[in-house]
Amino acid sequence: MAYRRTGWQTAPTGPPVVPGRQVPMPTQSPVAPRYDALIIGAGHNGLTCACYLAKAGLKVAVFERRHVVGGAAVTEEFHPGFRNSTASYTVSLLNPKVIRDLRLAEHGLKILERPFQNFLVLPDGDGLLAGPGLARTVPAVERFSRKDAARLPDYFAMLDRAVELLRGTLLKTPPTDLHRLRDIFSAISFGRDFRALPLTTQREIHAIFTRSAGEMLDNWFESEPIKALYGFDAVVGNYASPYTPGSAYVLLHHAFGEVNGKTGVWGHAVGGMGAITQAMAREAERLGVHIELEAPVQRVLTESGRVTGLELADGRVFDAMRVAANVGPKLLFLKMVDRDALPPDFVAHMEGWRCGSAVFRMNVALSELPRFGDRPEGDHLTSGIIIGPSLEYMDRAYADARLTGISREPVIEMLIPSVLDDSLAPAGAHVASLFCQHFDYDLPDGRSWHEARDAAADLIIDTVTRYAPNFRDSVLGRLALSPLDLEERFGLTGGDIFHGALGLDQLWAARPALGYGDYRTPLQGLFLCGSGAHPGGGVTGAPGHNAAREMLRG
Repeated sequence: MAYRRTGWQTAPTGPPVVPGRQVPMPTQSPVAPRYDALIIGAGHNGLTCACYLAKAGLKVAVFERRHVVGGAAVTEEFHPGFRNSTASYTVSLLNPKVIRDLRLAEHGLKILERPFQNFLVLPDGDGLLAGPGLARTVPAVERFSRKDAARLPDYFAMLDRAVELLRGTLLKTPPTDLHRLRDIFSAISFGRDFRALPLTTQREIHAIFTRSAGEMLDNWFESEPIKALYGFDAVVGNYASPYTPGSAYVLLHHAFGEVNGKTGVWGHAVGGMGAITQAMAREAERLGVHIELEAPVQRVLTESGRVTGLELADGRVFDAMRVAANVGPKLLFLKMVDRDALPPDFVAHMEGWRCGSAVFRMNVALSELPRFGDRPEGDHLTSGIIIGPSLEYMDRAYADARLTGISREPVIEMLIPSVLDDSLAPAGAHVASLFCQHFDYDLPDGRSWHEARDAAADLIIDTVTRYAPNFRDSVLGRLALSPLDLEERFGLTGGDIFHGALGLDQLWAARPALGYGDYRTPLQGLFLCGSGAHPGGGVTGAPGHNAAREMLRG
């Protein structure tokens, strides 16, 4: 079926339609068509998986419960005349192979590099503007510590060594079944690569996986702003203190990326994150993929230990011997699949799957740019603006949320994409993304996020205003999404932006469970293609790419 796009939505060609809604063609048969593969969810990984399957000649259908493709990578109007990325909000981890293979640039995707990477705001009105790269970072760090500035090259080199090894695993299937010859070779190959590293590098990588980011950064640097600047990446989407063991890996996870061939760079997709998934949808359209919107999947159909198709919420049934789920493991196995069809120990494992990134997400429409201290408008407003001046501040934010559900002084990253992309706001006005932590999905004393949302949003605005005094008065409108809102709007269980915590027990071959780290599941023909599979969260396209390869292997 051909498609035409209506704004940021996709709808089939034919008679007039409600924007974004799938409607029957005049000649449509009451019998559901047969497909080789069905995809649950038109998020970026679902679309990626669908495109690779279609490129291999399969007849593919994708079913999306929302009115727009993209999952959490969408651009939507949230205040009259103001558009912004609704959930995911910045680009770096999108795999370059996926960009090439899906011809995203040909379909209109343009990514602008941030001139600077991050701006750490300090309480005294000062700030640390850094990266990308040493040339811009070392002079800024020297203002706080010459010793730390001298150590920066070694710190970056250490991260690069770890990234180099692990980047090689991103598009590879983790070895899962050591009775399978290719898994044996995969395990041996990874072990050989690790053993080939100098012993010092092996120790560094071991420390990253087992130690906290706080301990690691305390060992490297003496200046609190420097430690906070790099420690922030350890708590992004991670409901933890920077001193929680294993948080150093989360820091590393955010160092894998590149933009326009430049490693360690972050960027902005012109038109917002929805531009990525709209480009993917165009490639899917070119390849003949059938996409249905406002078509939520009710359950996965199974028989005798294998998948047989899907049943939609409207009662329609689609048969297929291959199904890929671009939803979180907990949602898939505990809500969409009959538990009796799964091994009891696997169900118990899924019940204990750790979800909840404690994220509160906001978009604000601004009449003017925020003014931090005595800094005029400048490059710092093109960067990720971090409010979290020390590791102690971040640790306290986590402790607050554990006790009361809400950080009294939240950790905030603000991006103002309209300084790079004037298509998002009216002339002279701006939009800002606020990514805020920590806000527990489960509030104490039975409180509901529907009742607590506005107070939390006010707290966040007040926090920013302490650093940028004109901020509150410049807010024209806002969209506030609590962890519960993220779950209800995007299907993110517990509001978890990664489909599950990035802990050592939930990574690589153990994502989502040992024995099923190869995108397969206990049900033959059912695959996992979302962020709940290796290599985890972020807008990467890697799980969708890898799952499609395994589906074609059978």
